[in-house]
Amino acid sequence: MARSTTKDAQDLFRSLRSAYNATPTNLKIIDVYIVFAVLTALIQVVYMAIVGSFPFNSFLSGVLSCIGTAVLAVCLRIQVNKENKEFKDLSPERAFADFVLCNLVLHLVIMNFLG
Repeated sequence: MARSTTKDAQDLFRSLRSAYNATPTNLKIIDVYIVFAVLTALIQVVYMAIVGSFPFNSFLSGVLSCIGTAVLAVCLRIQVNKENKEFKDLSPERAFADFVLCNLVLHLVIMNFLG
């Protein structure tokens, strides 16, 4: 039973790896950016758990900035993906401009929240 489970897991990872190798480079770059933003948020949470959260607004601003940026990057990835038929009329330049504008608004709100 354990051997078949291990073999199934290996087959699953192999198929995921081969499918991801077919992904265009621009989507892989966006994926790396998303992972970076989420890891930065996790590092901030771990730091807060170890050191403390004296300026709590600063902690919340940092974490919400990272998570908000990751969410906006996921939206960008969905809009730029050529296989997504829902956004076929949207140009990649327009999607990136929307991403930049939304990031600007997000970070203005975050800066206002800092005080």
